[in-house]
Amino acid sequence: MERNIRSFVRRLGRMTTAQTRALDTLGPRYVVPFCPHPVDPQGLFAESDNAAPLAPLVLEIGFGMGEATATIAQAMPETRFLCCDVHVPGVGALLGRIEALGLRNVRICVHDAVEVVGTMLPPACLDGVHLFFPDPWPKKRHHKRRLIQPTFVDTLVQRVRVGGYLHCATDIEDYAQQMLAVLQAHPQWHNTAIDLPGDTGCAPGFVPRPPYRPLTKFEQRGVRLGHGVWDLVFVRK
Repeated sequence: MERNIRSFVRRLGRMTTAQTRALDTLGPRYVVPFCPHPVDPQGLFAESDNAAPLAPLVLEIGFGMGEATATIAQAMPETRFLCCDVHVPGVGALLGRIEALGLRNVRICVHDAVEVVGTMLPPACLDGVHLFFPDPWPKKRHHKRRLIQPTFVDTLVQRVRVGGYLHCATDIEDYAQQMLAVLQAHPQWHNTAIDLPGDTGCAPGFVPRPPYRPLTKFEQRGVRLGHGVWDLVFVRK
């Protein structure tokens, strides 16, 4: 899948000794290579991960240092998580969390998620997609780099089974409204916010933070400073 405008910038960062060790020792087991053709995502997981052969599969796009990813994976051992990020120190940090928590239901692909979705994943293979706090590209001239765009959303909906979900969260109101507009304009995504009874305390179109998404340290700091956080949960029709 051709990709001319990227939604990220590769930041090498500084690798700690622990992150380097995790990459060297755990990478061969938990990091999967990008393939320029469709693969069986379930086949990326070893039989020893204690999940059923066709366990629910969730794609996580951009996991930072892996704190929320590890927490969710630990709480949902019956679900498999394929996680995409290109920040190598973050990959090392998540691998360290995998080892510390004894997780077996996480695999990592160090590659552009747009290409992973468009090239590597077959149709209707995903039960869910997590996109938490993506790069907001705040300058107007950079909005074209934001990940949630009509073309990507259309590709993504083809990879999510009917009844599967897309959960986005951001602390940038402008980006939240853009994501809401893009997703509501797509005929195959249903906004779960309209199904909620009564006053949720959220802005129109948004939902309260689902229990499975933990508050990260970054988010907790923002809440203390009075920053808002917007969650969107759409279901595939």
